Amino acid sequence: MMSDFMTQRAALAQVVAIPVTPFAADGGIDGKTYRALLRRLIDGGVRTLTPGGNTGEYYALSREERRAVIELTVAEAAGEAAVLAGVGLDVPTAVAAARHARDVGAQMVMVHQPVHPYVSESGWVGYHRAIAEAVPELGVVPYLRNPQLPGARLAELGQACPNVIGVKYAVPDATRFAVFARDAGLDRFVWVAGLAEPYAPSYFSAGATGFTSGLVNVSPAISVAMLEALRVGDYPAAMKVWEQIRRFEELRAADGSAHNVTVVKEALASLGLCRRDVRPPSSALTQTERDEVAAIVGGWPT
Repeated sequence: MMSDFMTQRAALAQVVAIPVTPFAADGGIDGKTYRALLRRLIDGGVRTLTPGGNTGEYYALSREERRAVIELTVAEAAGEAAVLAGVGLDVPTAVAAARHARDVGAQMVMVHQPVHPYVSESGWVGYHRAIAEAVPELGVVPYLRNPQLPGARLAELGQACPNVIGVKYAVPDATRFAVFARDAGLDRFVWVAGLAEPYAPSYFSAGATGFTSGLVNVSPAISVAMLEALRVGDYPAAMKVWEQIRRFEELRAADGSAHNVTVVKEALASLGLCRRDVRPPSSALTQTERDEVAAIVGGWPT
């Protein structure tokens, strides 16, 4: 089991791709296109995939659809990439989803931030502990977006659950990340910069060794280039990539990230790779915005 966790830890020190979920004309999941997009990621050098992430419209999918994207991802990855399945919602639902992911062949689960207006520190630990203890064979990665949670609480969770091996840290504060990681245990967990390429250079400088990405759906080469630069500490090269993607990521982050997924799907649509459709509460771009997205990605390596 320890060797399995070592392999899983290595899989987190990567570009952790969050695949989009393409929809067919009838509104259902387009499984054929989904697998083609996954194959494009794998062929582009991506070695870790997160079906059921936010870029995959997790909260807009039904239980059956969430299961389907995990199953499709495991089938396409087939030993070429690790699968970090997104799970969450209430504890019984999250536990059932984690067990399903395990049973179909996923190696790890990412636990979405608790969806509840009132989250206490001890309740946060209890929520993740219940899920981690239900699947001791899997690596477990909390998705942390709470700036109030102290690192000591993650240390407590890690002490109770050896299979909590990494953290997707998505608080937009590099100083806070540096403090939190050291209070929790810098070497105990694999630290994944959970706000993707825009934050990856600053978070790597403070101890992250992997980063999540939605942009990687559009251009695997760009994301892999940033990872390679950061791994060797070549921050000028990493920032050249940062400059290349800056406007695209600004469009995704605008208005409280209202079009985070829409911009990625629009870029894929402009390349003829999938439909642009998103589900509410996301919405379509204006024609002017579509034109800008197409112009940006038209100059990227694909």
